[in-house]
Amino acid sequence: MVNKPFLYAIATLVGTIVGVGIFGIPYAVARSGFLIGMIWFIVLGIVTILIHLAYGEVILRTYGTHRQIGYVEKYLGRRAKKINPFIILFSRYGALLAYIIIAGQFLFIIFEGTFGISAFFWSVIFFVFGSLFIFFGLKLIAKGEVFMTALLIVVIGILLGRGFGSIDPGNLISLDVSSAFLPYGIMLFAMGGAIAIPGMREILKGEERLLKEAIILGTLIPIVIFILFTFLVVGVTGSETSEEAIKGLSIFLKDGTVKFGAFFGFLAVATSFLILGLNLKKTFLYEYKFPHFLAWFLTCFIPFFFFLIGLRNFIEVIGFVGSIFGGLEGIILILLFQSAKKEGKRRPEYSLNLPNFIKYGIILMFAFGIVYRIVYFLR
Repeated sequence: MVNKPFLYAIATLVGTIVGVGIFGIPYAVARSGFLIGMIWFIVLGIVTILIHLAYGEVILRTYGTHRQIGYVEKYLGRRAKKINPFIILFSRYGALLAYIIIAGQFLFIIFEGTFGISAFFWSVIFFVFGSLFIFFGLKLIAKGEVFMTALLIVVIGILLGRGFGSIDPGNLISLDVSSAFLPYGIMLFAMGGAIAIPGMREILKGEERLLKEAIILGTLIPIVIFILFTFLVVGVTGSETSEEAIKGLSIFLKDGTVKFGAFFGFLAVATSFLILGLNLKKTFLYEYKFPHFLAWFLTCFIPFFFFLIGLRNFIEVIGFVGSIFGGLEGIILILLFQSAKKEGKRRPEYSLNLPNFIKYGIILMFAFGIVYRIVYFLR
């Protein structure tokens, strides 16, 4: 008999993880080399699963319903609670900025040669309509997130089927050690899904024993999808891999498949933009008690301002957000895990036994990634 809550919990995490980040991974892996990319997939995949499981245990050790800010206050204190919202806020702004950038690139691919509009102006057009939807609020959009993710997975499967015969094995053996760190922040950005885990517990209410398996499967499925998509794009386009992955395929697949992929990629990005924007607006409305117009303005126009002043490099944006804010969030979740082990009042349905060298090793990796990205940015 199918356990619907279990499947829905998995789908929720998969839908959260499979997003705009998938389109940046192939470019980074093409630059560094597929072998280096696979090493990053394995390392960050294991780390992400451990972090998601650790956060799941924090949630199971705590009575009541909370979100990350609530757990931070409970286990790390009020000072940490004051810092955590800024990490969440700027990571959301970075994601919204990435959506604006890549939506314009997808629209340019779809309508290339039709209206003579550049990717920049397509991004502006996308922002205008997207911000209006966020202003008025669209509840139906949120209900379509899992559906759009499923469609995107189907489209990736179609691209795999159409493009498999065009894969050149030579594209998968090149290496560039000087770009070895490039996939790190982008993959970290793409794999993050901790925001969905409190909701997974609510979905599995009364069946919390299934949370561990749901987290593992919900994290593994997107990673496998990322690997297959990257294998296809890098294998086909090699050094011609474009930043958003899709445009480079048009050189090799000229039967309309690429426009088809860009269309559904755009729909997935648009859906994610609206869901994230609506959630951020609600945060300003309900947590900070801002008036509706101010909440909407702060949600939409800060990332758009960054776009207008020149932050339009999709790879740089998601790499920066993943390295800095993904790293900071990962450190916080490990610290939460350590504290909840000692102070949590509820007996959890599962308990991780992570040695100190693994916990501190993960923290050191994230700290190194943060420092490296800051130094790289300043240079």
